[in-house]
Amino acid sequence: MQLLLLPLLVAAVGLARATDDPFLSGAPANHSYNIDCGGAADFISVFGRRWLADQFFSAGGAAGMVAEPHRFPQPQERTLRFFPPSSAGKSSCYSLPLPPGRYYLRLFSVYDNYDSKLRTPSFDVSAAATLVLSFRSPWPEPASRYGAYSDLIFPSATSPTSDICFYSLSTDAPVVASIEVAPVHPLAYDGATTGADLILVNYGRLTCGNNLFGPGFTNDSDAFSRVWQSDVDFRNNDLNYDAITAGGRKIFGSNQPPNYFPTKLYTSAITTGGDASNEIEYLMPVDTRMSYMVWLHFAEIDAGIGSAGQRVFDVMLAGKNVTRIDIFKQVGGFTAFKWTYIVENLTSSTMSVKLVPVVGRPILCGLENYAMVPLETRTVPNQAAAMKALKDSLKIPARMGWNGDPCAPRTWDAWEGVTCLRKDKGLVITQLDLASQGLKGYIADEISHLTDLVSLNFSYNSLTGSLPMGLGQPSLVTLDLSSNQFTGSIPGTIGSSKLQTALLNNNQLDGQVPERLYSIGVHGGVIDLSGNKGLCGVPTLPACALFWEKGGLNKTGKIALGASLGFLLLVTLIVVYILCIRRGPYDYDFEFPQDLTSISAISAKRNRYQRAKSVMLAEMEAHSPDGYYTNGGTH
Repeated sequence: MQLLLLPLLVAAVGLARATDDPFLSGAPANHSYNIDCGGAADFISVFGRRWLADQFFSAGGAAGMVAEPHRFPQPQERTLRFFPPSSAGKSSCYSLPLPPGRYYLRLFSVYDNYDSKLRTPSFDVSAAATLVLSFRSPWPEPASRYGAYSDLIFPSATSPTSDICFYSLSTDAPVVASIEVAPVHPLAYDGATTGADLILVNYGRLTCGNNLFGPGFTNDSDAFSRVWQSDVDFRNNDLNYDAITAGGRKIFGSNQPPNYFPTKLYTSAITTGGDASNEIEYLMPVDTRMSYMVWLHFAEIDAGIGSAGQRVFDVMLAGKNVTRIDIFKQVGGFTAFKWTYIVENLTSSTMSVKLVPVVGRPILCGLENYAMVPLETRTVPNQAAAMKALKDSLKIPARMGWNGDPCAPRTWDAWEGVTCLRKDKGLVITQLDLASQGLKGYIADEISHLTDLVSLNFSYNSLTGSLPMGLGQPSLVTLDLSSNQFTGSIPGTIGSSKLQTALLNNNQLDGQVPERLYSIGVHGGVIDLSGNKGLCGVPTLPACALFWEKGGLNKTGKIALGASLGFLLLVTLIVVYILCIRRGPYDYDFEFPQDLTSISAISAKRNRYQRAKSVMLAEMEAHSPDGYYTNGGTH
């Protein structure tokens, strides 16, 4: 999609009221942001806006300054940030903390020979992981020298942040001078049916018979911070036009939800000049691959029109007669009237918007033309989050450009070393190939969320730490972690039925090799565990020590020690039971007397002892001298 460059060259003075401009309430209140790209410090503009330095939003790049700053009246237009692909990678992003909703986004891009190369760059821009703008060299001279504003309405991501990303073409460095974001009513521009699935890219937002106006450029308000451009450059100059105004009369029905079209838009209009049979025609640039949402704005601001039927005209879009309009019949006089239509199947790069008179002269206050860009499929949210966790844990270098969505937009390749596949649930990660990238981090546990991973290659890096349990994805076919510095044991989860290649050689792994992993080689797969001095327990490797390993007990030793301690405790309990609890018929009664002062209790103890002693003596005396018992008689 070729970008429509709309240069807005305005020197602005005065102050805007905070209640009129949603940007002024600040990011904490309504998630509005004014970002000065390349700026060194925050500042307040002449319009009362707070501009933020971009250091907390940008993914890198370098700051720059236009060659002729005196030609740019506003500070945020003079500084810029550019992203050389040699250091920033092919994609660089601004991450904005936006809750779910719809937002108005405005970018200011300028070249002005900031790099002294006399060549404007080619690059693409995405929002919500969808390609929305394309800059192609050479830019039109006014845009190159004075800059150009582009704007759109987009739905935010479901994640905590939404990314505005810039993609380098060839060796060109994308460049941006400012980024502005403000919330938009969720039902604005037919949001009930299109909000969740479409991005509306501005291909022309015109005020007819008036000069450019809007927050940040004039003192005029617009609830969404839209800027309305003069229509002069888009008219068919072969026709005659006259401008008319409301003459100070109040306009009703403007600035109403959900679109909040500003009142000033309806205070001026264009009508035909000369012959009453003349037409009004605007020639709007378009991309034939897109469908367009056209909004036309009317108000009967001629006091001479006081009844229906006095001004009637047909609307023709791309040569097709689509409706007949009588403004007074619809809403009466001095009242805003909006009409919208979707144009499809265009065959020309210029779309004609024509008002053809039926009765009287046609009239038009404003025109909006939005390309309807379908929202692209994004990476499944939990896999996108896992990839960002891996970006941090693996310490991915900036040159690899791991920014934005891992798999989208599909026009561009996925992150370097990443392969994606589209499924019903969204885009999923199927391959990670980061061999020989100089990585020095570790594998985050979040890798377990990559449940569609088929191939993983982190070989020939300097990765450390233990292997996470999540590496046991059932989908995994090839695993290559060779020539790193991984330590610890091999998780028992590695070795699914689909795994055919497992290369863990030349690390610092130790312990028993899981049987399910080793079985890969037994069943015809490829497995290499060499170069890990601490691994054991399978053929070609040393036998595991029975109880001892690396100066301490291994798992088997710990189990044996626990069993021994348990047996010892059991034996101790049995001995205590025999010696202290179970008593024979003549054992002393060790029960503590209930009443130590009771004479009868003490006597009973003594009598019991004497009886036992008498019985023992009688038995001894009953023996004969030859050792036999007698029957009580004498010799």
